[in-house]
Amino acid sequence: MTFASIPFLFYFLPCFLALYFMLPFRNLVFLLGSLIFYAWGEPIFILLLLASITVNHVLARALAQHGGIRLIALGVAVNLAALAVFKYAGFLSEILLGITGTEDVAPLDLHLPLGISFYTFQAISFLVDIYRRDAQAPERWLDTALFISMFPQLIAGPIVRFHTVAEQIRGRTHSLDRFASGARQFTRGLAQKILLANAFGAAADAAFGAELAQLGAGAAWLGLACYTLQIYFDFAGYSNMALGLGRMMGFDFPENFNFPYVARSVTEFWRRWHMSLSRWFREYLYIPLGGNRLGPTRTYLNLTIVFLLCGFWHGAEWAFIFWGAWHGAFLVLERSPLGAWITGLPNPLRHCYLLLVVMLAWVPFRTEDLGDALTYWSALAGQGSGGIGFADVYSADLAILFPLGLVVAIWPLITESRAARWVSARSTALSHPVPRTAFEPIWVAALLILCAADLATGSYNPFIYFRF
Repeated sequence: MTFASIPFLFYFLPCFLALYFMLPFRNLVFLLGSLIFYAWGEPIFILLLLASITVNHVLARALAQHGGIRLIALGVAVNLAALAVFKYAGFLSEILLGITGTEDVAPLDLHLPLGISFYTFQAISFLVDIYRRDAQAPERWLDTALFISMFPQLIAGPIVRFHTVAEQIRGRTHSLDRFASGARQFTRGLAQKILLANAFGAAADAAFGAELAQLGAGAAWLGLACYTLQIYFDFAGYSNMALGLGRMMGFDFPENFNFPYVARSVTEFWRRWHMSLSRWFREYLYIPLGGNRLGPTRTYLNLTIVFLLCGFWHGAEWAFIFWGAWHGAFLVLERSPLGAWITGLPNPLRHCYLLLVVMLAWVPFRTEDLGDALTYWSALAGQGSGGIGFADVYSADLAILFPLGLVVAIWPLITESRAARWVSARSTALSHPVPRTAFEPIWVAALLILCAADLATGSYNPFIYFRF
């Protein structure tokens, strides 16, 4: 069950909200609802989630009472061990079998528990913050369980730090205004996922799922452009849905995306893309490694380590590691003397530079392996046979949705343009705008109807987080 599904929207969510607001013990309802939500898709691994909650609660209480570097090291190791077994055992066994030349033995192939990457990192931050005395350990198992398993951000983030929601777990404000605001943000995220990301995903699949060596340059670039928009609206859409659901129940989760495609450098991109993950790596890896305090060479090494591990966190495949190394290399480049030259370029060229770097990096992120990525890059350069052309990837929907998606993705650039400022300064109509609240019920209802209609048809609706 996902947010963008009929069972969630029309069965689980209405029933959950009714019980949540009718019954007095809301934290317990929230926890039980979260466990039911997780068990709906992963009935076996609910035991793993409960074990993680219990172990981390015991460790948190021990850290609060005794502290100690050994205890926090044990806590981090326990969490990483679970992640290593289920996410990386197959990858590491494949490497080991290759080194030993054992070809007749299949590598381990364990099913990846849903959301384990997110809730493991959240649990690690929980323990480290208590060890640092940045947060107080909860006395009740229920509080720890709710923090780790809250269904809005359990499977796709954002990664939440305990001290940001500890007070809200103990007591939070509910109001009609907060609920309505959350509902609007949830609807916006739902529309980003269903109406935009899914449409772009279908076109991207047509390109990346084809015989890559036969792609013409036009088809390859269109497929890559569509994937660039798909992954943004999919991730940002789920984040908006998570933030909206949280606000409906009185929680304020951190923003996770801030128009990353308007960035003018890779450094700025990572301040806008998946911000909770960027903050996690900065706070719990980059700064402990020394950050930028130990000179340029050490800074470059730290950035490289962080982004290699960031790629590895996304998936146990060489393609993900390469993707992380790619971003780390450009971050190092931008801190080198060449970075000053990039900064000195006109803003349009800096935008083009950023988009080219990010888009080319999405190729190994999307393909099955580095060999396919190399073939796709060749097609982008016009080296494919051309048997699959632009028209084989293009669909009529893209004529409307691609410009719309592009406008939404780079909206701040449009509103900051000279033309927009000129219109705003001279238009008397804009000086007395109609209150936003007059239109909100209309557009929220319209988006919900469009999303429900799309889901009712059973059309293309992938869930890309299964890979992570």
